[in-house]
Amino acid sequence: MRDFYNRAIKKLDKLTAEQSREILFSAALEIDRFESVLDSIPNGILVCDEKHCLTMVNKYAQRLLPLNYSETGGVPLWKAVQDERVVEFFRETLLGGDRVLEREIDAEVQGINRLLSISVLPLVKNHRITGSLIFIEDITEKRGREARLRRAENLASLTTLAAGVAHEIKNPLGSISIHLQLMQKALTKKKKRPGTESRSSPDTALLEKYLGILNEEVDRLNHIVVDFLFAVRPMTLELREGKVNDIIRELIGFVGPELEETRIRCELELAEELPPALLDERYMKQALLNLVKNAQAAMAGGGILGIKTSEADNKVKISVSDTGEGISEANLSKIFEPYFTTKEKGTGLGLTLVFKIVREHQGEISVESKVGEGSSFTITLPAIQKERRLLSYEAADASVANNGVGGSAEEGAAGEGGKR
Repeated sequence: MRDFYNRAIKKLDKLTAEQSREILFSAALEIDRFESVLDSIPNGILVCDEKHCLTMVNKYAQRLLPLNYSETGGVPLWKAVQDERVVEFFRETLLGGDRVLEREIDAEVQGINRLLSISVLPLVKNHRITGSLIFIEDITEKRGREARLRRAENLASLTTLAAGVAHEIKNPLGSISIHLQLMQKALTKKKKRPGTESRSSPDTALLEKYLGILNEEVDRLNHIVVDFLFAVRPMTLELREGKVNDIIRELIGFVGPELEETRIRCELELAEELPPALLDERYMKQALLNLVKNAQAAMAGGGILGIKTSEADNKVKISVSDTGEGISEANLSKIFEPYFTTKEKGTGLGLTLVFKIVREHQGEISVESKVGEGSSFTITLPAIQKERRLLSYEAADASVANNGVGGSAEEGAAGEGGKR
């Protein structure tokens, strides 16, 4: 097609007015088709000239990079982009003439933080660089899927390890605990014998202290093994229709006094008429308790624990937030992984258990956090569909049929399609 237009341009003075109009009309159609192709590509595409000024941009790129359209003409690309992190990247890359492939940059898109992959390539024509070609891809969901897959793989690998290791540890721990208790009983009996009170020495008291410490450590190790087994064993859920708000109220009634002692105020914002969900109340209560305990640990000096429920897109959402120390960006992607913890005495299995319980309920869990401001965990569960939705849909169908607009709506859509 390019050769055809080049030949037409050379013979332009010999063409009739009608032939010139046909060529212009054909060229307009080609341009329109070209722009439609660009706008249909699910990635952002930008083209800059030798002076780094924007000459072409498709619609997807416009959504990912809100542009100052009043400044797009005749100014470098970085002056037309609003996000400061992307501005700095474009300025350094384009001025340096660098070739960059799949650089990942956090950017704010329509008020939401997204992860963008940006590639900058030279635009070459006749063996000469005439500008830059920029590709942009939103990889937020892709990275999220990879993180979820990695967590699932980690849980699967733990299962094979559990059978041999956990029981091998748990059995000797039980034996050690029993013998420690026997030693403590023997010391107590010796102290109670007539005539032995005077022979009680500081060594005996020290021995009792050491035995007490050993008992505590055995209990702690046993707790770790129990958590480990819980994390890797297949769950047998007893799913029943349950009300999330009732579970939360019962949980807060249980932990409320402990929260008050640690100067933590609990604020509930429970949505009215929240639809029920299929739940195993024991496990869901355990997951929420773990989140509350995490929030409590993050607010050592006191703070606000917020629990909120809501409904959106036929899903029940539960948010547990705190005003604690927050989680760094480097740790956010790791917090659901087994054995990852920032606590001195943590096992690193608490959030892994939460993740497993939520996934067994066919749900999702996400986290948002800022260092120094706090964290917010959101559990999303499928809501039970009620028949009233079906009735309302049938009523709407009946209304359309009674009004006799079923066929005309289709015709109207066809008419609008024809206009386009």
